[in-house]
Amino acid sequence: MTRALLRFVKHSIRHEPAGGVTYEAFCTAPGCEAQSGPQDVQETAQDWALGHTGLNPGHDLFRRVFTDHARVTRTE
Repeated sequence: MTRALLRFVKHSIRHEPAGGVTYEAFCTAPGCEAQSGPQDVQETAQDWALGHTGLNPGHDLFRRVFTDHARVTRTE
């Protein structure tokens, strides 16, 4: 018979500044698949969305995605 001893250890997860943040904007107009692509600066993705709307009246709703990196560490 084999026995195992399991120990549950608490962990936390937090934003890791060294990993940076990526910003993206996606046009949600029907049939439009335009997107800013990943940007290191939030204003770059926002400027893309403003320009896209300027060139395509009616394309005025966007999905924004902010991606960060997180680190998991033991809390004990």
